[in-house]
Amino acid sequence: MNQKPRFETSLVHGGQKPDPLKAVVTPIYQTSTFAFENAQNGADCFAGESDGYIYTRLGNPTVRALEDAVAILEGGFGGIALASGMGAVTTIYMSFLSAGAHIVSTDAVYGASRSVLENHLSRFGVQASFVDTSDLTRVEAALRPNTRLLYVETPANPTITLTDISACAELCRERGIRLVVDNTFCSPYLQRPLELGADVVLHSVTKFINGHADVVGGVIVAKTAADHTLMYNVMTSLGPSMDPHQAFLVSRGLKTLSLRLERAQANATMIADYLEKHPAVAWVRYPGLASHPQRELALKQQSGPGAMISFGLKGGFEAGRILMDNVHLAALAVSLGGVETLIQHPASMTHAKVSAEAKLLAGITDDLVRYSVGIEAAEDLIADLDQALSRIPS
Repeated sequence: MNQKPRFETSLVHGGQKPDPLKAVVTPIYQTSTFAFENAQNGADCFAGESDGYIYTRLGNPTVRALEDAVAILEGGFGGIALASGMGAVTTIYMSFLSAGAHIVSTDAVYGASRSVLENHLSRFGVQASFVDTSDLTRVEAALRPNTRLLYVETPANPTITLTDISACAELCRERGIRLVVDNTFCSPYLQRPLELGADVVLHSVTKFINGHADVVGGVIVAKTAADHTLMYNVMTSLGPSMDPHQAFLVSRGLKTLSLRLERAQANATMIADYLEKHPAVAWVRYPGLASHPQRELALKQQSGPGAMISFGLKGGFEAGRILMDNVHLAALAVSLGGVETLIQHPASMTHAKVSAEAKLLAGITDDLVRYSVGIEAAEDLIADLDQALSRIPS
């Protein structure tokens, strides 16, 4: 096959190597260590002169297949799979930030990504600024001579605010700053930040890439060999490596990413339209709606609006509590991107450790409800929302 495989084909076959026993699926190499052919082979592996495997923390064939697959999908040099999404975030921080370094991050970034900077790396002299990265003038104003990273989450969690990746990449190139994009909400099926100028992209593969709410994991993809080597060495030293069985499950989920996301996205489009017309709903934030303030940017850098909706209720937090306590199909649970629909209250759950002032500045209001749309029948999900919303006093 001479032509480059299309995305859906790479989902199924990307990263797979011929198996000696002709297994169609990459086997689970559930081993802690690997034997060498002889002493010289062992020496060559440790010297980096052979691509053989040494020890699963340092590399494993099952894990490598997943790393290569995601790197192919994102269009990067290489991938690094980790035990959790936060393992990916922390590895990036530890690779590019040192004492006295400064990072600019999206203000509505995932709560734990912010917490590591504010509560842990700050103890070692790392400085962080959190701004509305959808406003390029605010991004530019926040950059300092010691800024080493611009860390963008787009769409942002949980406000569904978008950041112009290409414009941020141009700012970073001019100043020698690396641009990192958390692409969890879109996955490479809907958005490929490296093609838009980013240097590093990461995912919590717990979400859309795995898609079945049965494994936790993270993955990083670097654009260059140098950045890949740097982050790989940090990861193997710190130890948040992915287990082979984790990698097997994520690889299995990855193969159906396009099918799952297309269905969930179609559902989300119908549900967002329903919510926007409901008298109990104050506002809806979904890139597929004409009312989204960054609709044009979504059309430019994403190939679809995704399956995440945020909305607010006119009755505020109390109305949200009634809604979440009375839905039957949507599970009241954190996380997102699975085949099942989930609902949660970010201000008291995923972003509970963020200060009240910071939440307000980031637009994480008490009335905000986050809804991760699954692949159930859209009509059933709407009926479920409708009966729950009807319980809210008018």
